[in-house]
Amino acid sequence: MSDDKSTETKPFINVTPLIDVLLVVLIIFMVASPLKPHSFAAKLPAEPDLAEKLEANDKTVVVTIEPDRTLKLNSLTDMGTVDDTGKLSTRLAALFQERTKNHVYSDSMLARIDVPEDRRIEKTVFIKAPRSISYGDVAKVIDGIKGAGANPVGLQLDGLN
Repeated sequence: MSDDKSTETKPFINVTPLIDVLLVVLIIFMVASPLKPHSFAAKLPAEPDLAEKLEANDKTVVVTIEPDRTLKLNSLTDMGTVDDTGKLSTRLAALFQERTKNHVYSDSMLARIDVPEDRRIEKTVFIKAPRSISYGDVAKVIDGIKGAGANPVGLQLDGLN
């Protein structure tokens, strides 16, 4: 054993195989990049046939907030105001109780006998309000409707009838 350190071999990394692998990967990406699609085809729905008369579902419940802040339930007027939704809530609770008694199920729940009866009843309510009504007023009506047992509650856009 000598103390001469100049005769010892020093370890080094051979990078030649790494460069070869890198070049192969680069060639693969260069060949595969033209194969990716440059545009996507979108399927758009057909224009609606305006001559066809659409019938409203008889289970649909629409609460309309009038510009003077009064409430209407479908065609029934005088269902209270935005600040007093008690009359509307009472009428909706009675409607949902009647639907439970008559087994008026949601269309998607007709065959679902594994779901409890109360969750199968159609309790969807839509709110239709003009854009001039503040969000807080609409939230008050949503609270009154939810208190009556409605679930889900949907918001309808202006101009839809």
